[in-house]
Amino acid sequence: MGIGNLIRPVVRPAVFLDRDGVLNPTVLNPATGRMESPLSLRDFRLCDGVIPALLQIQAAGYPLILVSNQPNYALGKSSYQTLRSIQHKLETQLASAGVHFTRFCYCLHHPKGLTPGYSGKCKCRKPSPGFLLRARDDFAITLSRSWMIGDQPTDTQCGHAAGVRTIRIAPPESRVRPTLQVSDPCADYLVSNLPEAAEIILSRAVH
Repeated sequence: MGIGNLIRPVVRPAVFLDRDGVLNPTVLNPATGRMESPLSLRDFRLCDGVIPALLQIQAAGYPLILVSNQPNYALGKSSYQTLRSIQHKLETQLASAGVHFTRFCYCLHHPKGLTPGYSGKCKCRKPSPGFLLRARDDFAITLSRSWMIGDQPTDTQCGHAAGVRTIRIAPPESRVRPTLQVSDPCADYLVSNLPEAAEIILSRAVH
């Protein structure tokens, strides 16, 4: 057997995470009557159990990569400065707890955007797998061993398109109404929160 046959390919899986509904709660937008991403800094907070769950995933050797659609600026719902302030608060809270993300990927576009330069179709808005494929190339990520965690069908569709395993966190309305069934053909697992998702990932980690 030649020495070349003894070299095993490097397996470097990652965990991709949506933000709103996964790391932080969504909030009610009175103008639309829908649960959406925070529109102000005071509305932003981390969900219970997020920090311990992220620390567990990080300790297992998974790079953490955030992939989030954030169209509020494009739609004229919030200022660009508000988006920056929320991101700064998120980074500060994570860093103070010892959680380090390899990359934060935000799509600020929307097909019906009102802000010049941020309207129309793009390659980064989920369910496009663009950000995951870029991370694969930039960080030598093994997508077939990686995970995508989100609370929307676009999250699991994105992960499915990239060839990663997917976990769907049940939307808030299904937690309030247990009889409401969540059907998602692109989700490999359905859970109630990030700690449950972390448990699944760690129990299936490749050693």
